[in-house]
Amino acid sequence: MAAFEVDSPDVVYGPDAIEAQYEYRTTRVSREGGVLKVRPVSARLWIRTERKVPRLGLMLVGWGGNNGSTLTAALLANRLRLAWPTRAGRKEANYYGSLTQAGTMSLGLDSEGREVFVPFSSVLPMVAPDDLVLDGWDISSLDLAAAMRRARVLEPALQELLRPHMEPLRPRPSVYEPDFIAANQGARADNLIPGTRAQQLEQIRRDIRDFRASSGVDKVIIMWTANTERFCDVVAGHNDTADNLLRAIELGGEVSPSTLFAVASILEGCAFLNGSPQNTLVPGARELAVQRRVFVGGDDFKSGQTKVKSVLVDFLIGSGLKTMSVVSYNHLGNNDGRNLSAPSQFRSKEASKSGVLGDMVRANPVLYAPGEEPDHCVVIKYVPYVGDSKRALDEYTSELMLGGTNTLVLHNTCEDSLLAAPIMLDLALLTELCERVSLRAAGDPEPRRLHAVLSLLGFLFKAPLAPPGEPVVNALFRQRSCIENILRACVGLPPQHHMFLEHKLERPLFPDRQSSKEEAESPQTPPA
Repeated sequence: MAAFEVDSPDVVYGPDAIEAQYEYRTTRVSREGGVLKVRPVSARLWIRTERKVPRLGLMLVGWGGNNGSTLTAALLANRLRLAWPTRAGRKEANYYGSLTQAGTMSLGLDSEGREVFVPFSSVLPMVAPDDLVLDGWDISSLDLAAAMRRARVLEPALQELLRPHMEPLRPRPSVYEPDFIAANQGARADNLIPGTRAQQLEQIRRDIRDFRASSGVDKVIIMWTANTERFCDVVAGHNDTADNLLRAIELGGEVSPSTLFAVASILEGCAFLNGSPQNTLVPGARELAVQRRVFVGGDDFKSGQTKVKSVLVDFLIGSGLKTMSVVSYNHLGNNDGRNLSAPSQFRSKEASKSGVLGDMVRANPVLYAPGEEPDHCVVIKYVPYVGDSKRALDEYTSELMLGGTNTLVLHNTCEDSLLAAPIMLDLALLTELCERVSLRAAGDPEPRRLHAVLSLLGFLFKAPLAPPGEPVVNALFRQRSCIENILRACVGLPPQHHMFLEHKLERPLFPDRQSSKEEAESPQTPPA
């Protein structure tokens, strides 16, 4: 579908930017004498989105893993317009599972009262996936074709079509610290950056500069899609501030490989996105990002079970059912499952999966007393035979009226990397778009950017990071609505509220919404 333009004097489609005036309305709540006082507030904003789309480079840490090799294959298959035979018939390359490439949003109603939908990618100028340039690091030296075969994600016929295009691609040496990942990963570690933490940091920075220069890209984003690490202790004087974290790296203190990549990325002015559940973005890294005005986002790609959980729990609690027990069992056989079989790495994953209920429980004080929350158990087992085909079993038990209970049981078989790859694409494209958006309120001496901790990406992360003071939202449709409404604001459109008031009145509200000649000719009576 073609792009669109908003017909409004408040929106200017200039050659360099789209500029929109936007009235942001919200409410503030206070307690006065035991009564909640709700006060509407608003701010007039001028939002500017640069139209020039840069040539974007994406560097993956863990490029040779299942996710990295699958995303590479997906981009190549779509760029080459590949088709291949399978047992289920002929398949063609597509971007199913991508919000930006396969998702749509509503613009409004046409003159017949029907909703008009357009692709997300048509709302504002976005990087085209075909133009994305990949590079990255991996502790394994296998080329990307061999990594693709090792992953056992794609059909053999498709692998053969991709093999000549992926064999020339080899990951750069990466950082290996056995204390942070499972011991069973040691056999893969044959492609390493030597030296101290400070020397490794400098090498990563040189790699980023080399990629930018040799590929000719205008902008680089770094994404961690490597092994899940154990949690890193946040220690005062060590990694709690930007200065302390940089000093710890210089002195050879305990700093996780993922945090080292995050710091290198931020120092090079490149957005960093953490696709694994560990606490890569320790307070010192987040402070450094704020100081350098570089976007960071995380944690942990939200691909399968957690995405379903954030919908079902929202549905149950939103329906007035008191969910009291959520049990999630998983087994998988890819390298991620192998790494998660180690207890300390599993605890990182358990933490990211377990936090998904919090905001939905807090949203209903009728059902839950302060501090009360459902029992929530997460189990992950490594079963090599099932490979990348992850099996998940969820059980949700809720209390009903008059002492009754209701239990929902859901079985989910998902191809892990084929769900993660389009999420990785969306993260890169949305982050880049956010780097071209600025806004100004009345009295601002200079334009504002979005906060460096990019909470807008919560729809794509299991454990979304938010700036200090911002509530963490896990409910999936609220997260999606956030992205949609910010894009709408950038082109001067009001938020999507799904009220459809014009259809719920006995007489039409707008003249161009009349459904018949008789309605069009009926007298319009002004309000008394």
